[in-house]
Amino acid sequence: MLDRILTKHPQSRQHGDRDYGRRYNRVGRHARLPAIAEMIGQDIAFARIFTIPQHHAEIVERSPIRDAPEGISYSVSTPWVGKIIVTIEGVPPEWGWTSDCGIEYPSSALLELADEVAEIMNSYNHDGSDIGKRFFASVRVPERTLIW
Repeated sequence: MLDRILTKHPQSRQHGDRDYGRRYNRVGRHARLPAIAEMIGQDIAFARIFTIPQHHAEIVERSPIRDAPEGISYSVSTPWVGKIIVTIEGVPPEWGWTSDCGIEYPSSALLELADEVAEIMNSYNHDGSDIGKRFFASVRVPERTLIW
């Protein structure tokens, strides 16, 4: 979590035509998906606990993970080879959804939370024209996928 605190480092590193997330090397070059999923879960838990509102050690003013309602929980799974899914559970309807003509849409707060979770996940990934992704990631709530 130290590199989460030290935001001076770039979000990703590039080597030629390849793009590596900033936490790519934390779990090792040949890490299996369950190990990566465990690290993602730990990063999410740390982001929620470490950035306590109005605490003197607070690093960032605004954290979608920290500012999410108390009842929200996260589960990280690897349902098949090459896929990691983070499911955001316990989203209160009044916080996470807006309604337009009877159709429910994710609120801006829920989408911001999903973006933050996706950023954590993608920091362990790589991509490029000559290599594929290390894994495919998605963020979802039980009812639907928010980020592919």
